[in-house]
Amino acid sequence: MSSSGGKLSSSSSELDLDRPNIEDYLPSGSSINEPRGKLRLRDLLDISPTLTEAAGAIVDDSFTRCFKSNPPEPWNWNVYLFPLWCFGVAVRYLILFPARVVVLTIGWIIFLSSFTPVHLLLKGHDKLRKKMERVLVELMCSFFVASWTGVVKYHGPRPSIRPKQVFVANHTSMIDFIILEQMTAFAVIMQKHPGWVGLLQSTILESVGCIWFNRSEAKDREIVAKKLRDHVQGVDNNPLLIFPEGTCVNNQYSVMFKKGAFELGCTVCPIAINYNKIFVDAFWNSRKQSFTMHLLQLMTSWAVVCDVWYLEPQNLRPGETPIEFAERVRDIISVRAGLKKVPWDGYLKYSRPSPKHRERKQQSFAESVLLRLEEK
Repeated sequence: MSSSGGKLSSSSSELDLDRPNIEDYLPSGSSINEPRGKLRLRDLLDISPTLTEAAGAIVDDSFTRCFKSNPPEPWNWNVYLFPLWCFGVAVRYLILFPARVVVLTIGWIIFLSSFTPVHLLLKGHDKLRKKMERVLVELMCSFFVASWTGVVKYHGPRPSIRPKQVFVANHTSMIDFIILEQMTAFAVIMQKHPGWVGLLQSTILESVGCIWFNRSEAKDREIVAKKLRDHVQGVDNNPLLIFPEGTCVNNQYSVMFKKGAFELGCTVCPIAINYNKIFVDAFWNSRKQSFTMHLLQLMTSWAVVCDVWYLEPQNLRPGETPIEFAERVRDIISVRAGLKKVPWDGYLKYSRPSPKHRERKQQSFAESVLLRLEEK
């Protein structure tokens, strides 16, 4: 968030986006019967953007709402609809779910029985091995999408393998990767996960060139940055996919893009993903739900419906900084996917703002109040 401090103060349109009008929550002037010469709440709000920002955050926190699930309103509220809802639950859990488990099991059997010999027996034929592993990973991802009855509509040309290009997309869930991977075997940069997901990361997904990092390890940033630069230079490497928000957002908002993908000196290809929530909310809140439970939720829903747009490639313009480049690409993705832009750093979901940032806010507020007192 500190990297966008200048933008927060200068971009009033972003700050006003999705922010409540604090004046609506204050009493009218006629209801304040304080003698002249004394400070009133309205006076402090007029002279203190910091206090206005804090009050607005208390009334309606736009940062927190970026990471909240929005359950649909219940529709089984009367005697006519409740039996229909019960019938739907029985169909989803007793018919669709077992059938989807069978589909996913068959997929794993086919995948493992093919991937293991290819990975072990073709070590001396790297080009053929990579090509076959790429096809098998795409096939396995297709089985995953089928296990959710995924209805995915792709718009635009299918990505191709070329050097010096990187694909960036908005991020709602880990299934973003699976939905994109079934069309093109991307090498993705992703947070290292524990459990069976981590096992897949360190074995199968490493075969397509995926890069993992640990958000809590500062030294990982330099290592990952070097791996990214090396990867985009490779002619035969799989296309690189990055989720520059750095965390899952609920498919209604877009938070700040990290600039790493925009400092590589290569073409950036935006991808916009939008999920239809009529059947299921695809947002994964990793702090409240394991990925296993998230998959169970998807497999017991009616369907996962989404649109994917492969947008026009973008290049750094003369005189444009990587941060400005990132914001321009975020604008393109947000408009296409119908997302609201907010000026927040997604990493604040995992950590508090730095002490320096808090001290600057406190100092700015104190100076404003002292100046007002001197005027009185």
